[in-house]
Amino acid sequence: MNEANSFYGSASIASLSLYTSVRHRFSFVRNLLYRCIPFVLTAPAFASGKDTSIFAPVSPSADSISSLGIFTLVLTLGIFIVVAGLLTYAIVRYRTRPGDDGSEPPQIFGSTQIELSWTIIPVLIVTVLFLATARVIFAIQDAPKPASALDVTVIGHQFWWEFRYPELNIVTANELHVPVSVAASVTPTFLKLTSADVIHSFWIPRLSGKTDLVPNRINELWMEPRETGLYEGQCAQFCGIEHAKMLLRVYVDTPEQFAAWVRQQQLPATAPATDAAIAGRRQFESQACINCHSVAGTVANGRFGPDLTHLMGRKTIASGAALNTPENLAHWIDNPDHFKTGSLMPSLHLSQSQVEQITAYLTTLN
Repeated sequence: MNEANSFYGSASIASLSLYTSVRHRFSFVRNLLYRCIPFVLTAPAFASGKDTSIFAPVSPSADSISSLGIFTLVLTLGIFIVVAGLLTYAIVRYRTRPGDDGSEPPQIFGSTQIELSWTIIPVLIVTVLFLATARVIFAIQDAPKPASALDVTVIGHQFWWEFRYPELNIVTANELHVPVSVAASVTPTFLKLTSADVIHSFWIPRLSGKTDLVPNRINELWMEPRETGLYEGQCAQFCGIEHAKMLLRVYVDTPEQFAAWVRQQQLPATAPATDAAIAGRRQFESQACINCHSVAGTVANGRFGPDLTHLMGRKTIASGAALNTPENLAHWIDNPDHFKTGSLMPSLHLSQSQVEQITAYLTTLN
């Protein structure tokens, strides 16, 4: 038993040593892959230019996953080169030549050396990959949660994202705001993931790994972004007809920007000031809108659709399918299929004046 423990301990140390060595030695490979073969997700035409490459991580968990991917890629590339090289050598060395009598070359049977080599080498390769992968998985899953961490609950819906900040009493949709984590203020974000209907998958390639959202189950994920900016992703699990347009955006703010965003989100809805907006609020509250949507400080308390209290504070609507402009908002209210065929928001067949009034009201919700 001790000998077995010693063997596995030595194998683990050797594999981790190899993994660490490759990680540091082949950093140039990451740069090459980042420049030459970026992995680009499906994104709307108005994408900000921030790529979604897994080879450009800005969070420790994403960096560990990316490094493991590079290590695996380099290892398998080496296997490919060896196998392709031997195959090429055999093809060239033993090709048919003029004057060959067509006889079969000498056959080798029962070579212990060859049989050991094609058994032991693959076993060692698989062992190294297994131990390196297990190390990254446990390092990410067992990461300690500091007291300064931000807690967010993510709920997947067909076909949009709901974000709840329980400690801050904030509910928003599709656009997640988190603070940047710097040496002076380490603030990782810990997310609890669940689903209101079918299985979804939360994935921001540059910030974290892919994690499923399963009904009646809580999965967990954390990220610690080191750079401010916009990071894009989407649902990575087919969840229905509009799965491809279930996009999401993560804004990594400075501590000051995040504090200002929190203060704004904690305010009640802006009261309408113009006649058109006042009429629009009456229309909004008299239609079926309030059965699905919430607006703090009003009778609207629905839970089936996104919270609209600070709708105009978001850059996009329809889970990233369109820019959040008054024109697009009017089209969305009039006919959601205009942007997102198969979305679960129904068309209420409102008149043009009703659409204009509701749009006028919603554009005041900053």
